[in-house]
Amino acid sequence: MSWSNTVIAGKSAEVFVPSSSIGPVGIVLFLHGYDGVTLKGNETYERELTRHNLIAICPSGPHCWWTDAIYGPFDEEQSPVGFLAENIPAYCLEQWQIAPPRIAVCGVEMGGQGALQLAYRHARQFPVVVAISPKVDFETWWGHGTSLDTIFDDQEAARQRTAILHLHPLNYPKHQYLLCDPNDVYCFDGVLMLASKLSSSGVPFEQELNATHGGFGWTYANAMAQRAIEYIAMKIQ
Repeated sequence: MSWSNTVIAGKSAEVFVPSSSIGPVGIVLFLHGYDGVTLKGNETYERELTRHNLIAICPSGPHCWWTDAIYGPFDEEQSPVGFLAENIPAYCLEQWQIAPPRIAVCGVEMGGQGALQLAYRHARQFPVVVAISPKVDFETWWGHGTSLDTIFDDQEAARQRTAILHLHPLNYPKHQYLLCDPNDVYCFDGVLMLASKLSSSGVPFEQELNATHGGFGWTYANAMAQRAIEYIAMKIQ
């Protein structure tokens, strides 16, 4: 197995390719959280990716929240969602001849809600999505000194761009898995709200909202690695 650094449409990314005598099963597009930490060097996720013969692509999107709103430090003209939907599939096709729907999207916290943002807006391209501790209701963070204060003019503008408002009852990702520690004081309420909307809308999804491993952060995300990657491996084929 090996990691490499690359540039995709002018954006830096880290790429993991497992050692295998056969071609990869598919690709996991991993979106990092506000801390910017990717899967590189994470032995827990590397082990699971290798076991299931999955490539991982981890683009860098510093504090962009992975929305369809322009954020200058990411790009002055293209939104993060636009980049993910347009440039990542093209790169995967060129490098490995792998195209949607064999590209799953997964993320943690900021990246978890970003994974939902992408899958809800481009459900046919990304029918498999895993959101780990997603910050679904990120509008509650507006006004607290994060980049959201720069991206959006006010809290309502932020709310209008949240993933939950872009869920279409007739065009949704076929396979979505929500994971959140019930002791996560930052994300759990938003995940419950999303789960409730999915249920009331008749949208199929799976969830793990009972297991607790430290409340939030990478302790929980690592504890969920096996479940998350197994789910992707099962659904991506």
